[in-house]
Amino acid sequence: MGLTLANKVTIGRFIAIPVLVALLLYYTPEREYIRWYALGLYLLAEITDVIDGYIARNYRQKTKAGSILDPLADKVLFLSTLLCLYQVSIDHHWPVHIPLWLVVAFFTRDAILVVGGFLLEMKRGVIEIKPNQWGKLTAFLQVVCLTAVFVHFPLAPAILYVALASTVISGIIYMKEGIKVLNDGNH
Repeated sequence: MGLTLANKVTIGRFIAIPVLVALLLYYTPEREYIRWYALGLYLLAEITDVIDGYIARNYRQKTKAGSILDPLADKVLFLSTLLCLYQVSIDHHWPVHIPLWLVVAFFTRDAILVVGGFLLEMKRGVIEIKPNQWGKLTAFLQVVCLTAVFVHFPLAPAILYVALASTVISGIIYMKEGIKVLNDGNH
């Protein structure tokens, strides 16, 4: 099928990630406008996730590459932005701070999912992991919590904890589904 439009949109998200990281690393309070550019780029990159999914589903552009690249782009975008915002909020004494243990918790869940997916692939062959409702809710809450940190929303810490709870629940559900596939071969 070649490189589909949906795959190109996903690649665009990958290209946005180092630009976003550079913006956040270049940010200082004297260059406050950079925070807003970074937020705009982050939200644009997140919107491409919706766009590539829509294109893939509605224009029959689902590909093996897309099924790997799309969730990978989502994880890399979220985790790199999370890590940069953690560091920027410390370096520049932002009113909203992300605790290190929360960063570790988000990274741990995604690392477990990636390793689990790799193990399923090795053990059972091609495995299609479809996002469930908890996974979709988690992705949405992660976007909301990082946006809240970007804009220094006073309730951002509470939103971070809600996103963490959803992250843990969805991680447990995905692990249970993966274990079921390994045990009885359903996929």
